[in-house]
Amino acid sequence: MILNRFGRMQAVGIFLVFVFGVALVSAQQPDASAVIRGVDAAVHARTDHVASYTVTEHYAVFRGKDETHAAAEMTVRTTYRRESGKSYEVLAESGSGLVRKYGLLPLLEHEKQVNLPSNREAGFFTSANYEMQVKPGTERVDGRDCFVIAIHPKRKAPNLIEGTLWVDEKDYTIVQIAGTSSSSPSLWTNPAHVERHYMNLNGFGMATRARAVTESFLIGRFTVTIDYQNYQIQVQP
Repeated sequence: MILNRFGRMQAVGIFLVFVFGVALVSAQQPDASAVIRGVDAAVHARTDHVASYTVTEHYAVFRGKDETHAAAEMTVRTTYRRESGKSYEVLAESGSGLVRKYGLLPLLEHEKQVNLPSNREAGFFTSANYEMQVKPGTERVDGRDCFVIAIHPKRKAPNLIEGTLWVDEKDYTIVQIAGTSSSSPSLWTNPAHVERHYMNLNGFGMATRARAVTESFLIGRFTVTIDYQNYQIQVQP
């Protein structure tokens, strides 16, 4: 009798462990479709409500594995207007004139092109441009708890990334991106490995720093870093 009662209690205990274990696992599995919808909404909210902004961007180019001594540097004031895109004013520059002319200036021109109103949406980190797979659990990045999403571009383009997207679990704004560009912008270089970090500013994800590394069989390894400071944002309801 005592053994039977003990057996029943043991069975109940195992059942409760199973139930709570399943509940715990379920709690750790984010609703993938809800997360993806949240990311899409956060990205579009930024475009819909940020009318304009200015930011100071500092570019540095490094050759080989030396990321201490920049081959060239440039500081620019970037102005974004929703109706027209981006424009740049060079505030300071130093180092190799060739690197600035054939490296940094084409980079700024590329940014102008991809941010034109007619091109902008094609580069969004949304489900329209990417297959997205939400991974279990969360990770802490830059002090924020994030959902982790594997992203696979639906087409190849230099500004579309094959890699990982981290978004804030509370508001789905982008926190970090890391991966490799899905195609190269030039026949002379390999696709770049890219990493970009964001902060939440006025409720929107705005870049704070970026790093891209590429290899060329002609000129070897190049690394470009960008630091973003002094945002001034105009938001419209």
